[in-house]
Amino acid sequence: MEEVECSNIVIDRCVGCHGIWFDRGEAEALSSKWLAQFIDTGDAAMGEQMGDIDDISCPRCGKNMRRFFDITASQLQVEECDEHGKFFDAGEFTLWAENQYL
Repeated sequence: MEEVECSNIVIDRCVGCHGIWFDRGEAEALSSKWLAQFIDTGDAAMGEQMGDIDDISCPRCGKNMRRFFDITASQLQVEECDEHGKFFDAGEFTLWAENQYL
């Protein structure tokens, strides 16, 4: 993971798959469309393939995260740890952010 700072918030982005980890509240704080496009630099097609992987562990506590289905965002699947945050595969954060203000 590499740290990326945006609007005084540091998020973690995977250098391999370009998925993004947000600690609690960070995704919501950075959900404007232009910020999402700046942060979410990965290939959405690759991210879609990564979405098929089950049993993703929280990088903070190591517990399996639950899959959250956001039906407002074209059946978007985001992995969540109830205690620590959210993980978006490449391309998912942009799609999620675009649907926050519909």
